[in-house]
Amino acid sequence: MPRPLCLIIGHGPGLGAAYAQCFMEAGHDLALLSRSGARSEGRAQPGATVSALACDAADPTVLTQALDDATRDHGPPDVLIYNADLAMFGTLDDLDENQFEQSWRVGTLGLYTVARTLGCKMAARGSGTIIVSGATAALRGRDWTTAFAPTKAAQRVLAQSLAKQLGPKGVHVAYILIDGVIDTADTRSDFAKGKPDDFFIQPDRIAATALMLARQDRSAWTFEIDLRPFGETW
Repeated sequence: MPRPLCLIIGHGPGLGAAYAQCFMEAGHDLALLSRSGARSEGRAQPGATVSALACDAADPTVLTQALDDATRDHGPPDVLIYNADLAMFGTLDDLDENQFEQSWRVGTLGLYTVARTLGCKMAARGSGTIIVSGATAALRGRDWTTAFAPTKAAQRVLAQSLAKQLGPKGVHVAYILIDGVIDTADTRSDFAKGKPDDFFIQPDRIAATALMLARQDRSAWTFEIDLRPFGETW
């Protein structure tokens, strides 16, 4: 029996790698798309097929071709995870129009391209799950999220629109609102340097939530779920 396919857009160290490991261990083949085209560095599972492709999520033509290549042998994925982001932080004085647009192109236009390319095919099949990695910035802006917050807000509303369009056709669209700093080597050494372990949200726990969403019965689907460390103020 063929293994289901999990396609991850925005694979990389941290959350992308956690998604890949979690779904591979759950019995999925993997198609990993990222700017670098890096393969998963996790523990390989017997019988699992893993492919990796380089693409720019901000370029609809390039992204569409990569999606076609990734699904050529599998057909539409059973689970599609949109994890692509451009962490473009700064104030009005820090960012220009090109940086603002690039943030939106990666976070929102890329999701739209994915939905246009594969969401409709999943709907024609009558099944599938689309999971979007979100952020608290989708709900409020701060001085240093001048580009990031509008991108995530637009992404969240787009995901909601997709859920209302594709849900009745059998495709579960879910948005994970991540309220916290994800535990990675970069965050440990950068702006969260010196923070205790309890400060961080663990990427493998986010991935476990995504797997739960992908397994939900269609009689009780979740659209939005928020995740945060127990000590996070909100």
